[in-house]
Amino acid sequence: MKKWLLPLTIVLLVLTIAAVSGTYRIYLPLVMGTSSSPTPTPTPTWWQPVPGTSWQIQYSGTLDTSLDVQVYDIDLFDTPQSVIDTLHADGRKVICYFSAGSWEDWRSDAGDFPAGVLGNSLEDWPGEKWLDIRQVDLLAPIMRARLDLAVSKHCDGVDPDNVDGYTNDTGFPLTADDQLTYNRFLSTEAHARGLAIGLKNDLGQIPDLLADFDWALNEECFSYNECDLLTPFVQANKPVFGVEYNFDTADFCPQANAMNFDFLKKHWNLDAWRVACR
Repeated sequence: MKKWLLPLTIVLLVLTIAAVSGTYRIYLPLVMGTSSSPTPTPTPTWWQPVPGTSWQIQYSGTLDTSLDVQVYDIDLFDTPQSVIDTLHADGRKVICYFSAGSWEDWRSDAGDFPAGVLGNSLEDWPGEKWLDIRQVDLLAPIMRARLDLAVSKHCDGVDPDNVDGYTNDTGFPLTADDQLTYNRFLSTEAHARGLAIGLKNDLGQIPDLLADFDWALNEECFSYNECDLLTPFVQANKPVFGVEYNFDTADFCPQANAMNFDFLKKHWNLDAWRVACR
């Protein structure tokens, strides 16, 4: 008899005897983690606001920290750490603004941008030029450093501006795919640092970018009659923060509230003054 047959014969003999006596139980191993098991969806580790979140946006003037709102959107570079700490101590979340699609000659890191990525000037914004977002390899270290600054200043999220260059006269032949690649780069890098991130304007790419961003921030969709493009965010339980500059509140607030948007009337310079729709 072959050696491997002997143990098998013994096992079969034991099972036969046990079956006759009716006194045995067979325990089968519990198999887990098979290829057919669903993969758990990871829980995001960053802040995720919802529609109905009250907020203030202020980029100029002495910051008014006294408002009874849940979120402040403030300038990443110009806001002192002590102000961010005060907002957090008062229970506020802090969104930190920076321009991801343009170069600003007054920023402390302006000298880090290679000349080859600087394009046309932004209309009505002196000292600001569009960036060639196709050159992600050159822009990535600068944007990562800005996101690291946001982390070091304890921002809860970031508000990258000018992320719709492909629809503007930048001086570069930017395509929609170039913009998607760059915007997703920003989202991935922010989330990797535990930062929430909003999609500023760029309405045409909302269907493609909805899953990558945690809220929308819009300027003047009611003035341009394009607010319907923002509804996917609310449908995904993500807020639409927005501002109107020229309309009276009676001209847009009722519709904004009906759409479950969180809109403000603001001055163009985004100082402390505001009128909230709700």
